[in-house]
Amino acid sequence: MTEGHTASPEDLAFARSLETYELAPEAFDHAAHVRLAYVYLCESPVDSAAERMKDSLLGYLDHLGVGHGKYHETITRAWIMAVSHFMNECSRCQSAADFMSRNPSLLNSRIMLTHYSAHVLFSAKARQEFVHPDISPIPKH
Repeated sequence: MTEGHTASPEDLAFARSLETYELAPEAFDHAAHVRLAYVYLCESPVDSAAERMKDSLLGYLDHLGVGHGKYHETITRAWIMAVSHFMNECSRCQSAADFMSRNPSLLNSRIMLTHYSAHVLFSAKARQEFVHPDISPIPKH
């Protein structure tokens, strides 16, 4: 749980809509992933938020009939770690929108390529299990 940050009622409704499979697939873009990570980190520490994110994403993929092959463990955990880092560096936010407006670099879906080589990040191993960055570590605080 990241101290001082809160999810708005709209953020909580968004998370529920994903968890109950009401969210349209086209609405679940990169910014929506960051928003969901923010909500989960407002409520739980990093490891718990990462597990909740994984469970939610796998359930959503199952609901869509896409299968677990689309899920990527390293990208999911790395983004949770990155959002947590930015939350720790940022003054208190009252919503995911507020948080993302203060940290627009998180909206760049390619930012992980500053920490991982494409070869490592897009490997089969990284898709199945968390792989540590090979270029630059993701800051913890």
